[in-house]
Amino acid sequence: QVQLVESGGGLVQAGGSLRLSCAASGITSVMYSMGWYRQAPGKQRELVARIFGGGGTKYGDSVKGRFTISRDNAKNTVYLQMNSLKPEDTAVYYCNAERSVVDNFWGQGTQVTVSS
Repeated sequence: QVQLVESGGGLVQAGGSLRLSCAASGITSVMYSMGWYRQAPGKQRELVARIFGGGGTKYGDSVKGRFTISRDNAKNTVYLQMNSLKPEDTAVYYCNAERSVVDNFWGQGTQVTVSS
């Protein structure tokens, strides 16, 4: 059974930092493209960052230069370091593991709230 468990969310003031973690079980995460998405109330889920099996990364335009995605293959864990947080970063953040259209898994999400 595949599980993606996010942690590290919480309440932070604007300008602050948080680090999210996504621990994967039931898959070997290095064989997957791992990503972070977020969804704010009334908005569509959007890509925050993705890291590919070869180590390449992709970021959403709104987080470039502020967020960094990384992975620890030995721990089967993916991280999202979020710096210079803004109120508009407030959302539920979801971890995703994808290898194909049918081999695609999501975590339960973790709330990030940035106060002004």
